[in-house]
Amino acid sequence: MTHLYDTAIVGAGAAGLMTAIQCARKGIDVLLLDGREKIGAKILMSGGTRCNVTNQQVDERDFAGDRPIAIRNVLRAYPADKAVAFFNEIGVDLISEEGGKYFPSTHSARTVLDALLAECKKGGVDLVTGRKITRVFSDGECFTLWAGEEEFTAKTAVLATGGLSYPTTGSDGSGYPVAEHFGHTLVPTVPALTPLKTEDAIWKKLSGVALPVRLTLRTGGKRIIQFEEPLLFTHFGFSGPAALNISRYWLRHAAQKNTEIIASFLPESSEEILALEIEEARKETPQASVRNFMAQKTPKRIAAFLLDLAEIPADRNFADLRREERHALMTHFFYCMLPVSDVMGYGKAEATAGGVRLAEIDTATMESKLEQGLFFAGEMLDADGHIGGFNFQWAWSSGTVAAGGIAKRLKLQV
Repeated sequence: MTHLYDTAIVGAGAAGLMTAIQCARKGIDVLLLDGREKIGAKILMSGGTRCNVTNQQVDERDFAGDRPIAIRNVLRAYPADKAVAFFNEIGVDLISEEGGKYFPSTHSARTVLDALLAECKKGGVDLVTGRKITRVFSDGECFTLWAGEEEFTAKTAVLATGGLSYPTTGSDGSGYPVAEHFGHTLVPTVPALTPLKTEDAIWKKLSGVALPVRLTLRTGGKRIIQFEEPLLFTHFGFSGPAALNISRYWLRHAAQKNTEIIASFLPESSEEILALEIEEARKETPQASVRNFMAQKTPKRIAAFLLDLAEIPADRNFADLRREERHALMTHFFYCMLPVSDVMGYGKAEATAGGVRLAEIDTATMESKLEQGLFFAGEMLDADGHIGGFNFQWAWSSGTVAAGGIAKRLKLQV
């Protein structure tokens, strides 16, 4: 006879593991299923294999999604400081780095995954891998989950299968059709946190250069969003936190007319300040090279590249700098349009934008409003965070809230 679990969690990524651990701590009999034999690939590759588990400050402003208030409610129910305490408790010592990012002190994502798996084992979680769930059915009393001809039953079920990012890790969107089977609708998905591509060969010559910038996405002259972070030039286009963060917004607006990404290569300065500095240089050092002057403010290769774009001769000095050249200099250093043609796609995306609508989820419990006993956690929901540990925090928060909701549904002591 098939064993009837209290809950069956589909997906043993960050959200699934956290849900399983928190359920087990409440005395819930847990089955954790994953389609891959070896789990945790995304955890192991995240943060350059160091795993940026969370951030010092996390709130709904660090996320995109149609319902920021719902995201806020989940994050407040299990904030970042509780996640830090949790990892310290299970033996993962965390250190804080620039931007408030938390990493394991070992600088190895393996430390995080091993600790989560050890905690699952300690709690008696029944982890079954290599079983891809293709169908889920509810008779109103319990759920039946099928992996081919094999079936599992549970009083409640959790979908934590992730989105579509890095499909080689097992994120293939297989949870979306299951959610739709139960009546849920999806916010259309696009890759998030993915590099930007360009068709302009000139820009590819800057490959390897990195610098702080301010990127602004505009549509029809209206500012949509802005990021002030490092940008990395690559052989295919643009990467680094600024490009990754703006990618999902560019994709959402790319089809609209006059959508553009504008770069300021002097984010800590302004037109007014630079104009005063140029005027002072014209008076005090009129024979000084404009190119050498700008190379003191931004990487030499960037300065030379932008001055070439502005059609300012390499030997131009301040005494001979023309009015139209000053205008072109300001335009290219503060309002330079990046020639973005596309993104690298899901294959290089660190997250998925869109997914199951949060309006259809009770975010106090993560239970479906459409199917009693069905819960959700993690990336398959319409909540994608920026670079900096925010998506992992969403996994820890939503998984913990889901565990509390399952206990409530089962009428256990929470």
